[in-house]
Amino acid sequence: MPESKRLLVVVGAAVDEVAELPHSVRALVDGAEEVFVVAPMLTSRLEWLASDVDAAHRAADERLGVVLEQLRSEEVAAAGAVGDDSPLTAVEDHVRAFGPDHVLIALRSREHRSWQERGLIEDIGQSTNLPITVFEVDAEGRVITR
Repeated sequence: MPESKRLLVVVGAAVDEVAELPHSVRALVDGAEEVFVVAPMLTSRLEWLASDVDAAHRAADERLGVVLEQLRSEEVAAAGAVGDDSPLTAVEDHVRAFGPDHVLIALRSREHRSWQERGLIEDIGQSTNLPITVFEVDAEGRVITR
């Protein structure tokens, strides 16, 4: 896997519960010159329809804080932001703003995925034409790469 100079990390999973990242994922992060983390607001359908994103914003902000703290504790210089309540829009916004050459996406496991995460990887691939690395986090914090 070639090294990425500008890595966009999309955290839709509870990555604070991840005990250990797979070597391929760790190598991407360690090899990047710049890392930007985006945590999309993951709303329920009802919250999305009612434009009630407060709880989702708080959860995304917490997820973002945990990931940035972890990265910085490992001496990875990273910045980040809470993203839109549409994960695809959140990624597209930050691809335009940050200009990454690789996207790393952390998702919840398939059985815990939100309605907005279904088909997301394919949509991001079509929209950005960037290389994408995906890993899933199951309920026990185990990482599954795909």
